[in-house]
Amino acid sequence: MNSRQRRGVILLLLSVLCAFGAFAGVLSVISDVNTKVGPEVDAYRLKTDVAPYTDLSADKFEKVSMPKRWLSDNAVTEIGEIEGKIAVTQLRKGSLMQSDMMVRSPELRPGEQEIAIMIDAATGVAGKIRPNDKVNIYATFSGEQEGEPAQSKIIVSNAKVLDVGQLTALEPKRDDRNQASEAVPITFALNTLDTQRVAYAESFAEHVRLALIAPGSDGTIRPGDRTYTLDKDK
Repeated sequence: MNSRQRRGVILLLLSVLCAFGAFAGVLSVISDVNTKVGPEVDAYRLKTDVAPYTDLSADKFEKVSMPKRWLSDNAVTEIGEIEGKIAVTQLRKGSLMQSDMMVRSPELRPGEQEIAIMIDAATGVAGKIRPNDKVNIYATFSGEQEGEPAQSKIIVSNAKVLDVGQLTALEPKRDDRNQASEAVPITFALNTLDTQRVAYAESFAEHVRLALIAPGSDGTIRPGDRTYTLDKDK
């Protein structure tokens, strides 16, 4: 083997050694990255905006894989965690779901029933009533006979709100120009008698309105204060 061939062999060996060195370096970097990133877990990202107090369901989320160490301790990693839950605030598309972004949907107690009625959005809700709030339900009635004064009655006090629905446009009747153009379905948890009162008011009252009770306040009404007519102010 002449000197030129020996130089070729030496260069070839050096090239092979350099290739092995580069490969080992890449493996070292990959190993270091894997060590720092750690194992991946499933997380759930919102596919759309979700309004406050809206029921959560699996179709609102997409599953993504992320390094466990990059997720917060309260990140949702099992889709079953959202079952029976509602959003506690406005949730934005693309957000990763966390346990403190939801609460369990309010449930009925023994003896309670659910009843939903449409409430004038402008005068009865104003965007302030939320699930778990307590409200007094007012209804106004015209006089039963000619000459009798109209009355405002508190038909239910301390009514528990279960759910606040989406704003709904109403089709006004031809003979009623004063009818509300928009309303919100409100669901209450009430006993049997209060449920009947609300059903009666929705059918026969001129208007039904809600009054929000401040947290911690006693919204109980004295019997003599449940009915109001204008002659009380004379």
